[in-house]
Amino acid sequence: MSALALGMAGPALAQTAPQDAAQASDDTGAIKEIVVTAQFRSQKLQDTPIAITAITGDALEQRSANALTDIANSAPSVVLRPASAAFGNSITASIRGFGQIDFNPAYEPGVGLYIDDVYYPRLTGANFDLLDVERVEVLRGPQGTLTGRNSEGGAIRFISRKPTGDGSGYLSATYGIRNRINLRGSADFTLAKDLYARISGTFAEQQGFVNVLDYGCANPGSGQPSTTGGTKCTRYKLGDVGYRALRGILRYNPSDKLDVMISADYTKDSHNNGAEVLLYANNPNPNVRTVGGLPYDSRFICGRWCNYTSTGQEAGSFVAGLIPPLNGLPLAATTGQQSSDYEGWGVSGNIDFSLNDALKVQSITAYRGWKSSFSIDNDLSPARVGFGNNELTHWFWSQELRLNAKLGEIADATVGGYYSDEKTTYYTLQDIRYVAANIPGVGLLPIFPLQFIGNDPVRTKSKAVFGTVIVRPTSALTLTAGVRYTKDEKAYTFFRYNLDGTTINPFLDRVGALNGAGYDGPNGTALTGRTALFSGDRVDYRVSLDYRFSPEVLAYATVSTGYKAGGVGPRPFNAAQARGFGPEKLTSYEIGLKTDFFDRRVRLNLAGFFNDFKDAQLTLLSCPQFGGPGPCALPQNAGNAHVKGVEAELFARPIDGLQIDASASYIDWKWKCVNPAVVGGASGPCSSDPAVVGLLSPKPRGLIKTKWSFGIQYDAEVNNIGTFTPRFDISYQSSLAGGDVAPTPGSPSELFGQVPGFTIANARLTWQNVKKDLSIAFEVTNLFDKYYFLSKFDLTGAGAGAITGQPGRPREWGVTIKKKF
Repeated sequence: MSALALGMAGPALAQTAPQDAAQASDDTGAIKEIVVTAQFRSQKLQDTPIAITAITGDALEQRSANALTDIANSAPSVVLRPASAAFGNSITASIRGFGQIDFNPAYEPGVGLYIDDVYYPRLTGANFDLLDVERVEVLRGPQGTLTGRNSEGGAIRFISRKPTGDGSGYLSATYGIRNRINLRGSADFTLAKDLYARISGTFAEQQGFVNVLDYGCANPGSGQPSTTGGTKCTRYKLGDVGYRALRGILRYNPSDKLDVMISADYTKDSHNNGAEVLLYANNPNPNVRTVGGLPYDSRFICGRWCNYTSTGQEAGSFVAGLIPPLNGLPLAATTGQQSSDYEGWGVSGNIDFSLNDALKVQSITAYRGWKSSFSIDNDLSPARVGFGNNELTHWFWSQELRLNAKLGEIADATVGGYYSDEKTTYYTLQDIRYVAANIPGVGLLPIFPLQFIGNDPVRTKSKAVFGTVIVRPTSALTLTAGVRYTKDEKAYTFFRYNLDGTTINPFLDRVGALNGAGYDGPNGTALTGRTALFSGDRVDYRVSLDYRFSPEVLAYATVSTGYKAGGVGPRPFNAAQARGFGPEKLTSYEIGLKTDFFDRRVRLNLAGFFNDFKDAQLTLLSCPQFGGPGPCALPQNAGNAHVKGVEAELFARPIDGLQIDASASYIDWKWKCVNPAVVGGASGPCSSDPAVVGLLSPKPRGLIKTKWSFGIQYDAEVNNIGTFTPRFDISYQSSLAGGDVAPTPGSPSELFGQVPGFTIANARLTWQNVKKDLSIAFEVTNLFDKYYFLSKFDLTGAGAGAITGQPGRPREWGVTIKKKF
């Protein structure tokens, strides 16, 4: 997790009165009005022609949500999950099927993450902690004509609690299963006249739930030496928690005309590498055998809650077959770290200044830096299949200016500009001994350096100008029109070294004699020092028309566009894979209905959309069409699709004290044509041939076809004792694709590599005293102890012969005491 949700201050994008109005009722029992500024002017949520899910901080607490990925349970068409261990401390994020699953800085996210108006550009460190959050808003559909970076799928906005100087605050402590300890606190105070401060902090620790066993110890007759000795075979546990964060906000607010906020935050997240289990293992390559001579096969599948992972690979020598000079090629020992570490900090400044009653200027300046390091054992065993160390260092700077204008009584306007500059340096050490082609009549050949170091700087710049006009020709009719111009630039420089630090030059040409056979690319191809450039610009727009038929019913129709910038493949395994990919583009058509019924005791919001999607960016894990046999992790523009879906959100208070909330979504994805070169054919125009289209997975990896949630709670007041609030939540998410290419029927990818759907239930009982300043809550997450997977990582197409899975957390309980002051 990251403290960004705690860490950047700015003007709230949504306001309620009281703060928890989204889940509260007024004296008549009606649902409180929610005032949002998603369009940078105060509007009731039910008057805003955007599909928005808004969840207050207290509602998140009621649902036992602690991090960004937890909010996805109650937001339709949203997928937020911790990434697999191979991607370190990062998340996967998509809305309506559009987003990103790969943390690599060569890719753009597709879903905009904002913390008090400040854009967060990377998926690494993005599982924000929800400490001291006033509200989270999820905006579905293309965004960008009003603020920040262009986001094709949608945007997720965190609104922090601002300092007010009222002396309020709280302290909370949680104890739970596997020695879970959570401490949280916040304090708001006045420093001087018109000068306020707010300080927040959190501490979290918990033991893991996936046991890492010593294979030799657990299987004494295997011939594999034990590294632990004795009979205690458990080395450590995965899935643990080790998180600390601190942030401070300083606010100067001398009048309604000027509001200045400066914030700073620090986060340290250190735990063992991600929790994963082995699901499939089969690689007969003799170079990947253990030091005890064991082949890589199903013997290393440990079980549902354990694995045999290692933090390195022993030295060895290459076994080639029929080319004697290649036999005995030395392979050095490699070692890495047991932990996944993230350390980040940031500062930001936000200035609101009213020039007069009609003009308001806003400046948002931010700087952020972080460092992330982790190791990954691709095979989760003592076999020597694949191992890697990874370290990323990052800085990011952004500046945004906006001018909001009130143009008489019938129109408002916003114009602005955005600029950001960032650099991420990605260091990696890879020991991938499975990278060898079995050539008939020849034997195994190392078609790629089996061990190498990369140290690649990635520089990304983005600039944009945007504007939106809102016109109200009548009291019931509103027209919104916005436009945005974006210019994106990316420079990716490749560096490849041997483990002794000498340059591999030309890279991908270790065995020069193979060039004639076409397995290594053109002779003399050099990658080290080469800078690949992407530069592109784009005009996007949004036009929306809404009409209020009555105080209870608003209907809207919207047409909008969005795009995600292109780049260059960051992981070439041969010269032909060092190739670029273009931007993907989206045109979205949406209709929606926002309603309040029965004296505002029932709120039902509906949305339907059709998306025309072009040049989808997909990552190929097998691509012999680009450079011959061997591994692949190549992004390419795969084709075009039509995507349609429906969404529904319900909030009801049928009787005093009883609250019901529910959501549902359904998305249908249809590929219309596919680039033949991406699926192994010859280059040519996008093909609608069913035989070609059928080679892609029916849906991308970030899309959930069916999703629903349901929650119910009741506030039972007991005289002189307080209020007891039981709550029950249940949610369902259908399956996720395991890869971008359709698996062969009966293949390991089809049998083990897909991510099944699951249903998860949570329960919570909260007591709050009469003064409402003390509460005790008992929670159980994954109430029925469902065994399910968040993601899977399939390397069979790349030649590793391994499929791993990331199991979700088992049933957990916790008790929380919270004191407000």
